[in-house]
Amino acid sequence: YADYIRKEGIQQFLHIYQRLEARCCDELKWGDEIEYQVVEVDPEKKTAKLCLRAPEILHELMKDEKSSQNPKTCWRPEYGSFMLESLPGVPYTSVDSDLLRVQANMELRREVAKQELKPNQRVMSLTAFPMMGVGDYTSPSPPSDWKPGSDKYAASIFIQDQIINPHPRFGTLSANIRKRKTDTVDINVPLFKDTNTKGAQYFPEHQYDLTEPPTPPKGALPDCIYMDAMAFGMGCCCLQCTLQCTDINQARNFYDQLATLCPVMMAISASAPIFRGYLADTDVRWNVISSSVDDRTPEERGTAPLKEAKFGRIPKSRYDSISRYISQDSSMKAEFNDLDAPINQEAYDELISAGIDPLLAKHIAHLFIRDPLVIYDNRIELDATQNSDHFENIQSTNWQTVRFKPPPPNSPIGWRVEFRSIEAQLTEFENAAFAVFVILLSRALTDSDLNFYIPLSKVDENMRRGHLRDAVNQQKFYFRENVTKDSNDSYREMSIDEIINGKEGGFPGVATFIYKYVNSLEMAQEIREVVKKYISFVCKRASGEFITTATWMRNFVMNHPEYKHDSVVTQRINYDLLEACHQLAEGELEVPELLPPLSERRLPSTASPVPVREAN
Repeated sequence: YADYIRKEGIQQFLHIYQRLEARCCDELKWGDEIEYQVVEVDPEKKTAKLCLRAPEILHELMKDEKSSQNPKTCWRPEYGSFMLESLPGVPYTSVDSDLLRVQANMELRREVAKQELKPNQRVMSLTAFPMMGVGDYTSPSPPSDWKPGSDKYAASIFIQDQIINPHPRFGTLSANIRKRKTDTVDINVPLFKDTNTKGAQYFPEHQYDLTEPPTPPKGALPDCIYMDAMAFGMGCCCLQCTLQCTDINQARNFYDQLATLCPVMMAISASAPIFRGYLADTDVRWNVISSSVDDRTPEERGTAPLKEAKFGRIPKSRYDSISRYISQDSSMKAEFNDLDAPINQEAYDELISAGIDPLLAKHIAHLFIRDPLVIYDNRIELDATQNSDHFENIQSTNWQTVRFKPPPPNSPIGWRVEFRSIEAQLTEFENAAFAVFVILLSRALTDSDLNFYIPLSKVDENMRRGHLRDAVNQQKFYFRENVTKDSNDSYREMSIDEIINGKEGGFPGVATFIYKYVNSLEMAQEIREVVKKYISFVCKRASGEFITTATWMRNFVMNHPEYKHDSVVTQRINYDLLEACHQLAEGELEVPELLPPLSERRLPSTASPVPVREAN
């Protein structure tokens, strides 16, 4: 059905576009999505495991949404049976008090989730569970008769299918990615080399008494942490923000402009230095997920001669950075689209003949080089004027750093952009700070008519650098020297500190334009103080005054009395680390190098988790 789904998906997009292209003047509405992991600890045995009760917990959490037109919180299933995805019950708006509602609603979500937990269970906004695939890492434990590589969906030598959400979509995704790729999932993350590091192994638990190096699996690369299942990537958590734009033109412009900031925000929010029980030489999740859902065939990847690949070589995974700018703004020059981004020519021709401009047509046609990953038998033949299922089947499985989102059919929702690169933070203050920063940045884009365009090849290089250990302090990133409208298109390498905070006599800093916008608003003083705390926090992460979560976790492991300077994270180290993360989230632990004091992170008593008009 792949060709049929693609063809009908294009028709569905055309019906949306032709009906709603001229839609305008939508108000600012926006929301966040935070994913959580459910963890179960044993204080006596000093272990912390993934708790597989998420489907049961979700059943209870979703009752509010089903019974109310204005729920306080919304919940969605995610890939792992240990994962919860949360959203505010109703979108945030441009009302000033909604800037306080972000953190308040995040706090409410954690509280209502905690009410469904059993003793010694935690709900944690943790980007990556450090011990995924290591020994007895789940509750309930892996089946005693489990054999590596024997499961139906993942066929992993490390993880079991029981950690996949039982909804058929998720297991089918896992199996179909392997089937299309014609091989196992291969994820290789550079291993951190400490003084006693001998190399990563491929057993359920690290073995200290080996007389010779273990034989690596076929897909394992030297000096890397090897993982072989979608769960290692899609089991990661993040913070995403979606904003409704005034019209399609603003959405296309925001898509482009925000894409240039994705590597920077990823590095500032870095929170994932440990995978499969080893310290990595990277700090973020992105490439792990990218590899975990990379379904390209050998021909498409370039490892076999081209014979049958319908769209030729495909340079990127379907989870990656964007490959095309799409705005028709005068600041967008053709030379900025300098990546090899193959297209579905048939789809492109259909879009052009229907009146879609070449920039948007190439974007959609590039997405439509992918196959659908899951098809439901009862949702194949659909009315293209009333449905977008086939379009979304392709669109929603192109997981890129930003996403351009057309309005759903028969919906009050407008043209939107989703910002997707930020890692999950441990506390609501941090998550709210990053979310508010992104939304205020989008407002500043319009307020100061900013231009962040650089060639996409440089944005991709920034993504590569943004993965590296302590990238926020150690790496430089390409960024535009002058960000005013129709300015000179020169760019150069800058530190993240300079990009965000500016440099005296040089680049003014992105935060300068955000402060300018905030200072132009008539806003209650207590709201302004909180907003400025958020901006200041992100700025201090960018400058290095506050370290990243990844650096704090790495330092915690390396200073633990059980650590042998061999890059190995033991079950006891993992337990102590996650307990410290839990205490941080609960306000029971202060880490001044990571966060402002709790007294500064608390919201004023007037902050409400629901719109003030509802609260009253």
